[in-house]
Amino acid sequence: MPSETRILIVDDHEDTLYALESALAPLGYQLGRATSGDEALKQVLRGQVGLLLLDVRMPGVSGLEVVRYMRRVEQTQHIPVILLTGFGPDQELTTAAFGLGVADLVMKPVDPWALRTKVRYLYDAHQHHLALEQEVHRLRAQVREHTEAAAHTERPALAHTETPAHPGRPTLPHPDARVPPQRPPGAHAGELEKDRT
Repeated sequence: MPSETRILIVDDHEDTLYALESALAPLGYQLGRATSGDEALKQVLRGQVGLLLLDVRMPGVSGLEVVRYMRRVEQTQHIPVILLTGFGPDQELTTAAFGLGVADLVMKPVDPWALRTKVRYLYDAHQHHLALEQEVHRLRAQVREHTEAAAHTERPALAHTETPAHPGRPTLPHPDARVPPQRPPGAHAGELEKDRT
């Protein structure tokens, strides 16, 4: 698993960032922080982000806009996202968030124990997924190398004979050469006549 992959915490309030970092510190994962949607996108596109903890309402680029952009880019579309909101239950937000494939929508203030449980599960599952993808790529490369190597080995030449009418000119054996000879037509009927006499 990529050891440098980190959890990125995004919020425009310093006290919230500190509280979230304190809640996640016992997990022992590497943590990163961003204070805006723009900064979050830059860090995500640089790679090594394994999970995003993202505030919904921020000045400039909102959390939902960050997720929309991530889902359009192949390298970021499978990164799990937990959205954070301090504005209480909102059906429209919930529908939009889960429609974008967000893993969870968490209300502030956050319960540290519940957050750690969700983060651990999502982060570890994503790391296992990445490890499996790498193994699949490695196995496909091995199969491709093996197939190419087999294609380059010499195939044994087919046995051939020379045609008496054209000496020196090879011909392939007739496909029926190994078929046992058939009885001439009527042979069986003649044998039956002999048996009767």
